[in-house]
Amino acid sequence: MDRPHPERLHVDAPSPDRKHLDRTDAKILTELQRDATIAIATLADRVGLSTSPCWKRVQKLEKSGVITGRVAVVDAARVGLGLSVLVEIEALDHTPEWRARFLAAVKSLPEVMEVLRLGGASDYLLRVQVANTQSYDAFYTRLTTAVPLRSVVSKFVMEKLHAKASLPLQDFY
Repeated sequence: MDRPHPERLHVDAPSPDRKHLDRTDAKILTELQRDATIAIATLADRVGLSTSPCWKRVQKLEKSGVITGRVAVVDAARVGLGLSVLVEIEALDHTPEWRARFLAAVKSLPEVMEVLRLGGASDYLLRVQVANTQSYDAFYTRLTTAVPLRSVVSKFVMEKLHAKASLPLQDFY
């Protein structure tokens, strides 16, 4: 059985930073999730602050790790990576050595967009983005060569019906 890792935030655990956020922080985060390139003056106006206090709050949110980065959202299909695959992994064993080897392997594979540790029949779920089934087959071979796995179940996404990257902060503050 896997032991919880104290450095990781568990799904059912309250965020230790949440008590330090207020409604204005939530407004700032909501606006930045919509458009991370927004001018600070526009952001300040939208959240009801002057520019300097707004900028200080953004810096505080970055320094505390609430804001972990700013990225451009790229259309995978338009750059030739139109096949999404959800990959269920059953671990060969649950030793710290195996987990370290597995994590190193998936981190080294650029096609892996997300790795989730699960409860239930599967131990891990990978979200993989590739060009086509041939690209996925090459990925699969590299993954299974890098680390021994009990089972791998691949589920090819036929259509993405809904996706979003922003958290629903307005409902929590």
